[in-house]
Amino acid sequence: MPAKLEGKAVNAPPRPAKTEPVPLATLVARADAHPVSGDLDGMVTGATLRAQHVQPGDLFAALAGARVHGAQFAQDAIRAGAAAVLTDRKGADLLKDATVPVLVHDDPRGVLGSIAAWIYGEPSLRLSILGITGTSGKTTTTYMLEAGLRAAGHTTGLVGTVETRIAGQRLASAFTTPEAPDLQALFAVMVEQGVTHVPMEVSSHALSLGRVSGTRFSVGAFTNLSQDHLDFHRDMEDYFLAKAMLFDGRSTREVVNTDGQWGARLVKTDTITVSTEHGADWTATDIKSSVDGEQTFTVHGPHTSFPVRLPMPGTFNVANALLAAACLTAVGIEPEAIAQGLSGVQVPGRMERIALGQQFTAVVDYSHKPAAVALALDAIRAKTSGRVIVVLGCGGDRDAAKRPLMGKEAASRADLLIVTDDNPRSEDPAKIRKAMVDGALAVEPRGEVLDIGNRREAIAAAVAEARPGDAVVIAGKGHETGQEIAGVVHPFSDRDELTAAIREVSL
Repeated sequence: MPAKLEGKAVNAPPRPAKTEPVPLATLVARADAHPVSGDLDGMVTGATLRAQHVQPGDLFAALAGARVHGAQFAQDAIRAGAAAVLTDRKGADLLKDATVPVLVHDDPRGVLGSIAAWIYGEPSLRLSILGITGTSGKTTTTYMLEAGLRAAGHTTGLVGTVETRIAGQRLASAFTTPEAPDLQALFAVMVEQGVTHVPMEVSSHALSLGRVSGTRFSVGAFTNLSQDHLDFHRDMEDYFLAKAMLFDGRSTREVVNTDGQWGARLVKTDTITVSTEHGADWTATDIKSSVDGEQTFTVHGPHTSFPVRLPMPGTFNVANALLAAACLTAVGIEPEAIAQGLSGVQVPGRMERIALGQQFTAVVDYSHKPAAVALALDAIRAKTSGRVIVVLGCGGDRDAAKRPLMGKEAASRADLLIVTDDNPRSEDPAKIRKAMVDGALAVEPRGEVLDIGNRREAIAAAVAEARPGDAVVIAGKGHETGQEIAGVVHPFSDRDELTAAIREVSL
């Protein structure tokens, strides 16, 4: 059962104010679909795969789901005004009495993105879309891209985990990448609003499930790859191959961080390479960091070098900045604007400091993968004179194999690790925590390990333990404003809870 949002209605995704009607017969021909009922004289003005979001004139995509087939909701869609239904053969068998044309395709999900793009006027061809894929760093890099583009005077959109923005207007994000018809409609809205450039996170799910089919990228970029989403992908190779789809010809320019073995496999003759470890098209020298986490370094690219001040700690953020610089240069942004943008970039929930005058460092970070936890804590440890206190949990109904690894990476770097609940979803929270604690206790040497299930209490306990010179890191949820427990999303913000806990001990 899908989670219920307490006190919030799930709104329909944005649509353009005007769409030129597309003849149904044209869509059938271009998609190589087979009509099994109804005539093709009608017109289509929109597309969706959710019956509750159907508007008159829509093409309703009735897709096979994990539990039910979308064809079971087709009658609701037709009553709402759907002009036609796209489905597979199983769906067509369920729709023999449909009163609108039914179109059959062997892979309706695979062609839905292209169909939606045609319906909405192929908006990605009128935008410069910069797609970022990889395990870690996608969100940070998209914010860096947006900052550089805005510094250059462009009107931007943004699509990602934290939020979607259209010319500065914020929309909440339900997924890293929206479903294919929602994404194409979103791009069409951006075109209407005068957007010129769109930094965008591109998840492995989006690539595997065709959510970005029909999207043309001006730039496709790769950050890194480490263990994650193995509940969805068979293994790391399958995970990598999903990411590699962004580099199958749909991106005009390709930019790759080659610091790891996975990135090196993506390099072609004309690939733009980035590295903080070895020779590449884009590198950094003279990296220096201050006690407050700010870094300065010199960026070196083809025919250019320029200084950068970055208000974010960690060598991994230098790598993200290099990737952003390479991508921005590929779409014509000058070094001055890149440096200006990077100097003021702010990323919600990514190594985000909570500074209220307390004598210890307090950080909220979204790191929720073993490698990301290790990188974040290494960056904190390098600038901490006292103890490192970490609060960390793992989500339920997700890759269970990474739980002991998360505990191991955190315990080997923390003086005090408090294992707590993240988003347990439908699982028993205690079992999730036990897997993490088992991994933590297997580490030698290690710091103290505590199990405090209530996340609010865990954060308060961490702050209560902090002394001058210490660092408190609340990891795993970052920007999120809810905690999903047993199918209900309860309001919860690590930033708000950490702020409240610091104020409590400061009274």
